[in-house]
Amino acid sequence: MAHRYKKKLGEILLDKEKIAPGDLIKALAEQKTRRDRLGSVLIRMDTLTEKEIMEVLSDQLGIPIVSLYEGNIPAITAHLIPKEFAAKLMVIPYELRGNVLRLAMVDPLDIVAIDEVTSLLRREVEPCITTKSDMKWALQHYYGTKSLIETTVEDIIETQAEEPEEEEAAEDLVPPTIPFEEPVVKLVNSLLAQAMADGASDIHIEPMKDSMRIRMRMDGRLHASQPPPKHLLQSVISRLKIMGNLDIAKTRVPQDGRFDLTGDVSVRVSTYPSMWGEKAVLRLLYKNAPLYGIEKLGLLSGDEEELKKVLKRAYGFLLSTGPTGSGKTTTLYAILNYLNSEEKNIITIEDPVEYTLESVTQAQVNQKAGLTFEAGLRSMLRQDPDIIMVGEVRDRETAGIAVHAALTGHVVLSTFHTNDAAGALTRLVEMGIEPFLVASSVSCVVGQRLLRKICDDCKESFMPPPAVLQTIGVNEVLPLYRGKGCPSCRGTGYRGRTGVFETLVVDDEIRALIVNKAPTETLKKKAIEHGMREMRDDAIRKALMGITTLEEALNTTQLE
Repeated sequence: MAHRYKKKLGEILLDKEKIAPGDLIKALAEQKTRRDRLGSVLIRMDTLTEKEIMEVLSDQLGIPIVSLYEGNIPAITAHLIPKEFAAKLMVIPYELRGNVLRLAMVDPLDIVAIDEVTSLLRREVEPCITTKSDMKWALQHYYGTKSLIETTVEDIIETQAEEPEEEEAAEDLVPPTIPFEEPVVKLVNSLLAQAMADGASDIHIEPMKDSMRIRMRMDGRLHASQPPPKHLLQSVISRLKIMGNLDIAKTRVPQDGRFDLTGDVSVRVSTYPSMWGEKAVLRLLYKNAPLYGIEKLGLLSGDEEELKKVLKRAYGFLLSTGPTGSGKTTTLYAILNYLNSEEKNIITIEDPVEYTLESVTQAQVNQKAGLTFEAGLRSMLRQDPDIIMVGEVRDRETAGIAVHAALTGHVVLSTFHTNDAAGALTRLVEMGIEPFLVASSVSCVVGQRLLRKICDDCKESFMPPPAVLQTIGVNEVLPLYRGKGCPSCRGTGYRGRTGVFETLVVDDEIRALIVNKAPTETLKKKAIEHGMREMRDDAIRKALMGITTLEEALNTTQLE
């Protein structure tokens, strides 16, 4: 007889005080719009980890947790149910004991799945819990299920093997043909669907001399996917150009466009000519992804308190600085979310609008219509704003308007491209902003990078040689941490990312140095004297706390 559970997952988590009632209400609302499992929604909202949910269910319901990664299920047991059935329900037979089947499940509260397996095998089903990544690995290992891309590529190869190849038309004479029959459309759709399923931020479609390469960026690193045949490259690029409203006849100049994939996801398309053909990079923007709060950015307690203290000021220019892809925009959104209230008029000009915020007036740069950062910022000041966010300071004009806005009683937030926090102050002066204006307007600069976190599912501690610890200034014996590699992290040992920061608060002594045009190193030394923790020190602390590995900490924050 199958197990029956009266309580739902949300009720169990509330009883265990793992989530607050407000978190459950928000997750249930999100679940209705996405039609997803509640556990998946809570994980996506960063409220709980998959491991935490599994442990709660196991403890509350007495259901064991099993790992499928070792491949320890007998093949005859795994194939008790058809692969289509297993893939649809996300279940796999784990162990057969007489008339009792222990069934590994991603959702052990799925009574419908338990009943269907019971009816199919006419055996009593005893559920076990496993992770989603373990289940995906097991389905591929035991049933040979492939990713969407692999399946689609194989279908295309089989289909085109039966058709004669057509001669390529000369680009200068004839516009590229667009064979948008089912195979190419299906391939592009599979690429996008696979990227969304894996939580990828970018897709790279690259021509090589004799082949075509597809890579997806996950947790800041590129991972290769099954490549299609090279002769499909132009068709795939053309299909993406059509979707992004670009000119398919132009293949020798870069182009940029965008399209909405779903109501929640939009895609930026960028093409670039190369020796072997056009390259395309797709940036996936998840509009309704849960916003981070300041407390979840990765700021250590002292830096978080310092930042919140600065944000209580009624005016001032706050800059988030770092290279491309360092999480600057995420930090600004977290700050906006913290400051957002009915009493504040908040206006933004962004390129693009990556998240939608309630009660915030957001606008997107439109170069063709004349809406630039500079023009948008000028118009904002006539809208009686309390808080202004400018997506990026790119030129002297935008920087000058932002500085004057901060001096006239507004809180101004923006991003800047410099290597560290102190460098932003000297860069503003180098752009032509008077030093006394920079000193008077800038209240805080947050320098940052992103580093990978150790996977929670395969995390282990180890004792490093004393010499390793001494190189980072630690003279006592302490454990370090690493990931062994598992399905959850695709064998990398890392899953997810967090920020490393240095928070430079501009005080009277630093203002005096700015006015005197002090170099970056002098400003940095003074900030450290006043309590600023450099990014490298912040990263090393996170390694000692077991958040990341020492190798990742040192590689992410290399010394100048």
